[in-house]
Amino acid sequence: MAFWKKSGSVDESLPKHDRGSGSFDDYLGVLVPKNKNITIRLAGSDAHQDELATLAAEPEDSLTTATPARSVDQEGVDAPIEVRIFASRRVSGVVGTVPRGLESAYDEAVRRLDGRGDKPRIPVKVVKTKKHGYRVDLLIGLTK
Repeated sequence: MAFWKKSGSVDESLPKHDRGSGSFDDYLGVLVPKNKNITIRLAGSDAHQDELATLAAEPEDSLTTATPARSVDQEGVDAPIEVRIFASRRVSGVVGTVPRGLESAYDEAVRRLDGRGDKPRIPVKVVKTKKHGYRVDLLIGLTK
């Protein structure tokens, strides 16, 4: 695999099934998703299964991120982006983190939404896997 195809550094402290997923190959130019089907699966969701089970019962179209883009200070120390979900009238606790290396794609999507006057919230989907419980997919392609 060529060096430019890597999605970023992998967080080896997490189990392989909980490291999240996404790829820069899914974006054009200034991190604009290629199509509406592009997703980023959050990392570190194993510890938040109870919260995710509660969110899975919510109407799908009511789930969005409640986490803003990183501040300049957070970018300077390369802090991970912990994601919370806005569901109906409440904000969840942390449900995972943006996979290492894909923080810029998340930040750009939030800033793109805010820049065009939309709420800076990325739609999400809570999915149940066969073996590893609930996971969160950011429907980042819908921010195009």
